[in-house]
Amino acid sequence: MMVYVTLFIISALLLLAFIFFYTVNYMAQQTDATIEIEIAGLEERYKTGGITGLTQLINERIGQKPTGSGLILLADQNLSALVGNLNRWPNALETSDGWLNFVLEDKDFGEEAIHRARARRFRLLGGFYLLVGRDLHDLEMSQRAIAKTLISSLAVAAVLALIGGLAMTRSLIRRIEAINQTSNEIMNGDLSQRIPTNHTGDDFDQLSENLNHMLDRIEMLMEGVRRVSDNIAHDLRTPLARLRNHLDEVHKQSIKSGGETECIEQAVREADELLNTFNALLRIARIEYENRVEHFSWVDLAELVRGVVELYEPLVEEKNQQLDIYLAKEVKVHVDRELLSQAIANLLDNAVKYTPAKGQIEIRISSTQNQIQLIVADSGSGIPLAERGKVFQRFYRLESSRSSPGNGLGLSLVHAVASLHNIDLRLENNNPGLKVVLDFPRQDETTS
Repeated sequence: MMVYVTLFIISALLLLAFIFFYTVNYMAQQTDATIEIEIAGLEERYKTGGITGLTQLINERIGQKPTGSGLILLADQNLSALVGNLNRWPNALETSDGWLNFVLEDKDFGEEAIHRARARRFRLLGGFYLLVGRDLHDLEMSQRAIAKTLISSLAVAAVLALIGGLAMTRSLIRRIEAINQTSNEIMNGDLSQRIPTNHTGDDFDQLSENLNHMLDRIEMLMEGVRRVSDNIAHDLRTPLARLRNHLDEVHKQSIKSGGETECIEQAVREADELLNTFNALLRIARIEYENRVEHFSWVDLAELVRGVVELYEPLVEEKNQQLDIYLAKEVKVHVDRELLSQAIANLLDNAVKYTPAKGQIEIRISSTQNQIQLIVADSGSGIPLAERGKVFQRFYRLESSRSSPGNGLGLSLVHAVASLHNIDLRLENNNPGLKVVLDFPRQDETTS
């Protein structure tokens, strides 16, 4: 905004400077023209009446305007004053164009002061000299008045430009803030939000309307993708569940009859893995597209973590791993208990899965005045820095061969749960291994 105000002031300054110098130059030209006209009149009288007629005319003009700005002086060959409103011949050098510029220090008419003056000199027959000019005091006063007026106009224009710039800037900022706020709400998952318009038809309204049309289209496409994904997941989950049940029945019958069961057990495990994948996809979709705020409640985070740890303790003991727990007391968070429990379980499951035997796993809860922090750290292989931004994508796995168990949806679900709860989720190096940090925003239980 200040850039445009500065440019406006500079432009106004240049314009007013042009007006000032043009006006001053015009007034100076008018003064010279007036002198020329007076000279022509005196010259005409001198031609017709001689020195006597000229003297008479000078006396008449002095008598008519004793305090005027016109300067007339008739002097002899020694430049001694004979008649006129100057008491002596000015001490000034003549310019190349025939003008004398001098200072009036002691006038015998009007107010005694120091004024600038401008005149022409002529030599008459008989050795006489004639000086015709103007006192420039009135001209200079007019120029000063014009300069003061233009400076005042520039000051007023600058103030108005600043006020107008601030008003326009505030208006633009309000419009931009409205767009930013709507964009943040959309990025947080509320695709139903739209940018407000002022119905003025200006560029911002056109931009807002175009963005709203784009958001309508995106929401429709996203809803279509979600609906298709849900339908596919539901349609495939049902026959998979039936297939799994049939395999289970065949498995039981094979056990009773003493038949081969290894292939059937493998088929059951693969059916379970497919069902888990579809269930995870549906769960992530519901977290991202459904508003589950009504399921939030105040939960003791330490108690929730202990419940998850109890489920994984047998697996930790089986792999001969060391699990250290440091939990702060009386740490309450406003969350969806079921979703947060699943997210923590996924983190602990990954830690156990990728930590080698005799490795170390640590879970820590710390609480400060501004935030609550949950850390799940392990001494496993970790995640390279270049891959940390990709592991939250669905089905993304560090192993290109995808030979190890898993479907690449565990951290995707954790990321979806963190976004729903406004939790800052970070992956850091544990030297060795991976450290997953969840920073919960501190909330007041009385206002939630």
